[in-house]
Amino acid sequence: MFKKVDASQLKVGMFIQDLSCDWMAHPFVRNRFLITSDAEIRKIINAGIHDVVIDSDKGLDVEAPTLAEAQAATEREIIDLIAKSPVVTRVALGEEMRRAAHIRHQASTLVRSVMQDARLGKAIELDQVAPVVQTITESILRNPGALTGLLRIKNADDYTFLHSVSVCTLLVAFCRSRNLDAETTHQAGLGGLLHDTGKALVPDAILNKPGPLTDEEYEIIRRHPQDGYDLLRQSPEIGPIPLDITLHHHERRDGSGYPNRLAERQISDMAQMAAIVDVYDALTSDRCYHKAMPAAAALRKIYEWSKHHFNPQYAQEFMRCIGIYPVGTMVMLESGRLGVVIEPHETNLLAPKVNVFFNTKQNVYIKPETVDLSRGLGFGGADKIVGHESAAKWNVDPMRFLTLA
Repeated sequence: MFKKVDASQLKVGMFIQDLSCDWMAHPFVRNRFLITSDAEIRKIINAGIHDVVIDSDKGLDVEAPTLAEAQAATEREIIDLIAKSPVVTRVALGEEMRRAAHIRHQASTLVRSVMQDARLGKAIELDQVAPVVQTITESILRNPGALTGLLRIKNADDYTFLHSVSVCTLLVAFCRSRNLDAETTHQAGLGGLLHDTGKALVPDAILNKPGPLTDEEYEIIRRHPQDGYDLLRQSPEIGPIPLDITLHHHERRDGSGYPNRLAERQISDMAQMAAIVDVYDALTSDRCYHKAMPAAAALRKIYEWSKHHFNPQYAQEFMRCIGIYPVGTMVMLESGRLGVVIEPHETNLLAPKVNVFFNTKQNVYIKPETVDLSRGLGFGGADKIVGHESAAKWNVDPMRFLTLA
């Protein structure tokens, strides 16, 4: 049986099923193992891991809630927090998708070029980066779901570049949702687009390694914030916000982050916001060493980790900004139909518009139809979401059905 256990309850003989953190945030070569020494327990705690999942069938048991109970309780809290968040869009999704596809390609190409220049020791040319951040911001203002939805899809070859575009896009959306001024939002976008520049100095064999990292490889990865900061400082026109985001997006409020193990009051508000965005996008993306989480599961992780790692207020504000079912999310409806979320409801994030395309009860594709879950029977609704679904499980590309909006 899987149980959610506080790190203070760990004992030798327990079997760790999940360290409950991003793979790049812990120094273990595996995520599942039997605890054989007190030193391993200290290593878990020193890594800033505050709770884990144990398998009581494979090791010692302890009085604790089951994983399912803990997750259900957290999801109820999240729904209470964000279900009624307002959403503003200015143009239809289908209209903005065409622009967003071009912006996605343009921005990822730029990041690839920036990385190549960084490897060659060239200074970053901000006059090439700033216009791209502006186009991303304009897209977010028109319809935030279009670009964020497109950026949910990444593959191993372009993850590093599209992750930077995603962090920029999500951070701009986050700033807008917090009503920050235009210049601060623009500088945050620059920081998001450039935050992983230091990874240009990480060997590809380490960056794209499909298995666990060695201690030495882990330390190389942990150098990328400082390396990125040093690279960006070569551009005299770079501002303090992008530098701050680049250097501090892996710091954590309990002091367990890197490169400087800063505590909460030492980390700027913008760096704390960027940390949340960076982890969310990493969790919801397919990477060489883990499968993407559904948005709801990633938000649950963010919420849980905000007790120690993230600013709780910012974590909740980010969840309201993203919503429970972001555009591009594949969901199962109570009727047994599969669909893709194409538009959030203006005030009720539990009842978005969904394009349905597959009947799981009959195991057949159906004529795509837009269902407004906020409406009742006879008015295009009378259904509800019962859970997220994996596109890989059903072997479908959910992006195909976004264009029907």
